[in-house]
Amino acid sequence: MEFFSVLAEQTFLQNALLAGLLASIACGLIGSYVVVMRISYLAGGIAHSVMGGMGLAYYLGASPFIGALIAAVVSALIIGWVKLYWQEREDTLIGALWASGMAIGVLFISQTPGYQVDLMSYLFGNILLVAEGDLWLMAAMDAIIIAAIALFYRPFQAIAFDAQFARLRGLPVNALYLLLLCIVALTVVLMIQVVGLILVIALLTLPAAIAGHYVKTLANMMGLATLLGLAFTSGGLALSYQPDLPAGACIILLAAATFMVSAIVAARKKPLEEPSDT
Repeated sequence: MEFFSVLAEQTFLQNALLAGLLASIACGLIGSYVVVMRISYLAGGIAHSVMGGMGLAYYLGASPFIGALIAAVVSALIIGWVKLYWQEREDTLIGALWASGMAIGVLFISQTPGYQVDLMSYLFGNILLVAEGDLWLMAAMDAIIIAAIALFYRPFQAIAFDAQFARLRGLPVNALYLLLLCIVALTVVLMIQVVGLILVIALLTLPAAIAGHYVKTLANMMGLATLLGLAFTSGGLALSYQPDLPAGACIILLAAATFMVSAIVAARKKPLEEPSDT
């Protein structure tokens, strides 16, 4: 109750709630594709390789957010190429990219002149430190993601459920797949400030996975996952305020607990089903 009483007075809490809303939109839309296509490990590789770009940007005196964005897109293209054309070495190469990205980031940050950057804020996020300028940037990235989904909803849906059939219909499956991974990269960067690099995959997949227990279409899955993401970010923020706990960790624990309860309930009612392609 103390959280809600001070919410109207504290700008940083209002910014945190808005950041949670913006992140929820992205994770609801893109997380649904990640869950349906079972590519969470690819998204994990993209997320952890972002650390290299952030560390290099800090070392060069540039914005770490821009460094993260560039690194995420480059990693998405590399991982997508490996997935499409070099599947026999897929796990090894993605694991190497995952580990080397983290290592490069830590190395550059340790060598940055002047003050040392708090790695914990990037690894686990700090939604309470989101500034107004960050909100505008997150809103712009959300707009790009929404526009891409609106333009390519049907083609993305086709490759998500049956890539081989989409190829037979003449769709550029490889190009669409790489484009979708680039959008996943944008989503990962957008959510870094909310829950950090370590927890970003959980927020990306858990709301969509829970939504998949109760809906049968991709569109409904996206809508419900977005609402669940908003509930988790807002609820986790409220739960963390009074005891002064890390907000990102509380958000993920709330989502994980809800997923476990939902999985048990869904398993008792009927076998788990994926959303249909209609």
